[in-house]
Amino acid sequence: MSKQNRTKLFLDISTFVGFLIVMDPRASGLAVHEWLAVALVGALIVHLLLNWNWIAELTKRIFTKGLNGSRTNYILNWLLFIDGILIMLSGVMISEAVIPAFGLTLPVNMTWRGLHDISANLSLILMGLHLTLHWNWIVSTTKRLFGRNEAERPVTALAIEGKEVQA
Repeated sequence: MSKQNRTKLFLDISTFVGFLIVMDPRASGLAVHEWLAVALVGALIVHLLLNWNWIAELTKRIFTKGLNGSRTNYILNWLLFIDGILIMLSGVMISEAVIPAFGLTLPVNMTWRGLHDISANLSLILMGLHLTLHWNWIVSTTKRLFGRNEAERPVTALAIEGKEVQA
């Protein structure tokens, strides 16, 4: 397994766990919710950079034939990106821990709270779809990472002239 795929898998799993924690601020507390969300922004930037070649290549070919699955994935990723921007912007505007830590105060506006709640709930649906589309990659990469090497596997069958023979 390539080092980049290993890095992507660990980053994605960590980001997903962080996402789940951030989605319930009452359980983690508001300060943890906000500061972990800031950390997740950094993780998402790294995620985008690690996948930049795919993004750039697909952007060039988005309207060519035969890219139906990739086109769906591309559109979903853009929806996640736009929703993430809405979550972050509205989160900054309603911040009670991060923004005040920098000595700033923002006017209270409940419209931002509503936008934050709606976009956060939408992100659950979009993230579920994102995970569904990438499930095969997640499973196969996890198996390659935690599975045994071919050299370590016991020999159970031999292929002789294209036919499998039990050893």
